[in-house]
Amino acid sequence: MRVLQINIFGNLSTGKIAVDIYRTLISNGDDGIIAYARNQIAEGIPHIVIGNKISIYLDGFMTRLTDRAGFFSKKSTIKLIKSIDDYNPDIIHLHNIHGYYINVPILFEYLHKCGKPVVWTLHDCWSFTGHCCYYSMANCEKWQTECCNCEQLRSYPASFFIDQSKRNYNDKKQMFLSLSNLHLVCVSEWLEREVKKSFLQDIPCTVIHNGIDTDIFRPVESGFREKHGLVNKKIILGVASTWDTRKGLQDFIELSNRLGDDYTIVLIGLNEREKRCLPRNILGIGRTDGPEELAGIYSTADVLLNASVEETFGLPTIEALACGTPAVVYNCTGLPETIKDGDGFVVEPHNYDEVIEKIDYICENRIRVPIENFRFSKNKTYKKYIELYEELIQV
Repeated sequence: MRVLQINIFGNLSTGKIAVDIYRTLISNGDDGIIAYARNQIAEGIPHIVIGNKISIYLDGFMTRLTDRAGFFSKKSTIKLIKSIDDYNPDIIHLHNIHGYYINVPILFEYLHKCGKPVVWTLHDCWSFTGHCCYYSMANCEKWQTECCNCEQLRSYPASFFIDQSKRNYNDKKQMFLSLSNLHLVCVSEWLEREVKKSFLQDIPCTVIHNGIDTDIFRPVESGFREKHGLVNKKIILGVASTWDTRKGLQDFIELSNRLGDDYTIVLIGLNEREKRCLPRNILGIGRTDGPEELAGIYSTADVLLNASVEETFGLPTIEALACGTPAVVYNCTGLPETIKDGDGFVVEPHNYDEVIEKIDYICENRIRVPIENFRFSKNKTYKKYIELYEELIQV
């Protein structure tokens, strides 16, 4: 069985998921390749690079002018289609097809003509809205009927001048419903419930939670505390690939004003501007040198706080749990699905008193998560993709 995956990232965020699915394929005796546009991919992974920096910047520029995300990058997409034909996969597996790198109409016209089974893992809500990837903060439900007069034009994928949300919505609806061989995968039960309210509701759908490599994310020794002078501190950890309002950066800053001197907040994934704006009791760190270093930081932290309010699942939470570190998460979107008894706590968003109460409880009782019952190993979750591929090929 040969599986070709298409994703925006090579080895960041959803790119890590695509790589782990590829490795699961190989361990099963199958074959695979990943087509991606941004960031480097892990060494040894067969890959196709889609477009280049210039084509991505041009696509992003045109999207900002026109509000037509996914309707540019024609040459890059035509070249990708030739590569797909050359590889001749049995399954084409889509991940995020937004991100200024692919022409969605050309891609879906090809998918319709080639007739191969298509799996599409939804990592956000872009597929069934006219503009945005998330709408919870905006309390918007227009996507359930027809998007128009978008309230989030300046949110990714940002448009500076024009609102094409109604047109985008109807074009997506026409394109995505044109495939009779499409099977959706949602990374959380919450996302599946949202899909069932959208124009995608009649497309077959399976829930497969994200998984992680427990050979990497496991309790390990780390010199992180000594390196940063935190030996006698209680460490509250926050991790994100990019930090913004929905990821809870302001929540961490607010908590820093309420915590005692025995606590330090450590945030991973900040840029230089964000680090300069932090209060003294928050340690800001950019990207780590790799997942092994990140696993060491997870292992040494006392608790992870996932303060995101728009998260389809929440990889940092399960990465921390795999390293034995309990988590406190907001009762929003897919995050509660990552927590069970003994793993941590689910709290109401922005309830800082409750957050501090749960963090104090975890730290005072020195709670660690028993890793023998960890539910999200890639060896468990991604085998479900293999089973799905085999089922679709046999149809």
